[in-house]
Amino acid sequence: MKTDDFDYKLDEKLIAQTPLKNRDDSKLMLVDKKTGFFKHEQFKNILSYLNKGDVLVLNNTRVIPARIIGEKESTKAVIEILILKGKENKYKCLVKPARRIKVGDIIIFGNGKLKAKCIKQEEEGIRILEFIYQGILLEILEELGTMPLPPYIHEKLKDQERYQTVYSKVNGSSAAPTAGLHFTEKLLTEIKEKGIEILYVTLHVGLGTFRPVKVEDVKKHQMHSEYYEISKEVADKLNKAKKEHRKIISVGTTTTRVLETIMHKYNGFKPEKGYTDIFIYPGFKFKAIDALITNFHLPKSTLVMLVSALAGKENILKAYEIAIQNNYRFFSFGDSMMIGDFTHDKN
Repeated sequence: MKTDDFDYKLDEKLIAQTPLKNRDDSKLMLVDKKTGFFKHEQFKNILSYLNKGDVLVLNNTRVIPARIIGEKESTKAVIEILILKGKENKYKCLVKPARRIKVGDIIIFGNGKLKAKCIKQEEEGIRILEFIYQGILLEILEELGTMPLPPYIHEKLKDQERYQTVYSKVNGSSAAPTAGLHFTEKLLTEIKEKGIEILYVTLHVGLGTFRPVKVEDVKKHQMHSEYYEISKEVADKLNKAKKEHRKIISVGTTTTRVLETIMHKYNGFKPEKGYTDIFIYPGFKFKAIDALITNFHLPKSTLVMLVSALAGKENILKAYEIAIQNNYRFFSFGDSMMIGDFTHDKN
C-alpha cells in the first residue's frame, strides 16, 4: 500500500481560508461506507440522518494559543515555537528555525515574561523546552501566544473562538478537532431533544496533524502519540449502547482514534487516561464506531487513510472528486462529510 495511492489534486482556491458566518451553513456530503452511494446536504440538516437512540461522541479538547514568537537570548534571532505536549514545565515543541536552537540555548518571550531553555534535541525540528515563568502558564500564553492555525490558512482569524468547537472544555490541543466546528449550541440541543445521546471524550491534537506521511510504504509510517481521556460514565454508556446494538457515531478522526484505541485494547470500553499512536488505514477492522462525521482532508495524509479504511479508498477518492466538482470547501474551515449507512436514502 503506497502513500501515493491516497493522493488527489486540489485547486488552492478550494482551501477554506475563513470560517463561514454560521457554523452549520457548511455543506454535508453523505457517503455510504459499503456502496459509495453519496448525497449532497447541508450540515444544519444532519438531524435527519440521526435516529433516536443513536450515540454521538465528540472530542471536548480546547485549543491553547500554542504558537509563540520570541528571540534567542544570545543572538536575538527570531524563533517561533509551537507547543505540542508536556507537563511540569517541560514541553515538546516544534521549533522554527530548529537549527538555531541547541541544548542549553534560551529563548525569551514577551520581554522575559516567559523563557524557554532547550534541554533536549530531537529530529524533525522537535525540541524539549523547559519553561521558566511566574504565575499561570495558560494565562501567559493567552497574552503572548496565538492560535496555531494550519500552514495552509493564510487569512488572519478575526474571532479566535471560531477555531474552537462550541463544546470545547479541556485545554491542551495544538489544533482544533475540526469536524466539530460545524455544530452550534442550537443544533446540539435539537439533537438531544430527538433522543440522541451526546457523550464526550478528550484527545489533545498534537504533532500528527502537522506532519505529512513521508514514507513510500504506508505501513512504515510512525504516528506521534497524543494524550486522551475517557471517563467511567462515558465508558459505561458506550458499553450499554453496544449491548443494545445502538449506533455509535464519532465526530472527527480524533474521537475515532480514542474509541478504537480502547476497544482494540479491551474489546469493550473502559475509563482510561493515556497516549495513543494508533494508525488507522485500509485493512483496519473498526470495532467501536458505526459512522463518522469528518471534514475533507489533505492529500496523502493519515486522515485520508483513516476515512478510506472506513469507506474504501475508491469510494473516498470518488467522493473527493465529486466534492471538487461541486466546489466544496476543504480542510479545517471547510465542509463536512458523514460516512455511514445511507443506502436507504437512494429513493
